[in-house]
Amino acid sequence: MTTLLLFGAASLALLVVPGPAVLYIVTRSFSQGRQAGLVSVLGIHVGSIVHVAAAAAGLSALLASSATAFAIVKYLGAAYLVWLGVQKLRRRPEPARVEETPPVPPRRLFTEGIVVNVLNPKTAIFFLAFLPQFVHPDRGPVALQIAIFGLCFILLGIVSDGTYALLAGTLASRVRRTARARRRLDRASGVVYLGLGAGAALASRSA
Repeated sequence: MTTLLLFGAASLALLVVPGPAVLYIVTRSFSQGRQAGLVSVLGIHVGSIVHVAAAAAGLSALLASSATAFAIVKYLGAAYLVWLGVQKLRRRPEPARVEETPPVPPRRLFTEGIVVNVLNPKTAIFFLAFLPQFVHPDRGPVALQIAIFGLCFILLGIVSDGTYALLAGTLASRVRRTARARRRLDRASGVVYLGLGAGAALASRSA
């Protein structure tokens, strides 16, 4: 339960910071309303299920073949999270643009959300780097743990992104509106990634 609560806190810390998915959802909400934004949210997170399933199967098979290889993947994941944090801290914010788009049918919005996320290699790498940091092979099947953590992340993502979609009409125009605000958000997310990566590496060494 302690690990699950820690995972939930880390996930929320990452989810509440606006990223590409949130900007995509906000764009849809601006151009077609809240319903379009919510449909896009569902599509994106259905796509996340594919990445979670792939991570669960791949990491479980990896552990079955070699505990050392699994540990190496876990360390590489921690290093990747640290690298993401450094990139966030170093990145110079670009002007945010919400472009008008022609109306798109809900079914197509849902499908596009799935395709956008499934075909995004960064999402796959993120799950492979993030989820193993909370896995303890001695506490049960790795695939089951990955699946539970992944589904929890998706549910939290639906709540977080859904909130952005619902509030887009009044708040989205202010989200990342200025260079200073975007810089602060990048710094916040960078610190979170650095903390996750460093904490995961230290925990692994002490295990």
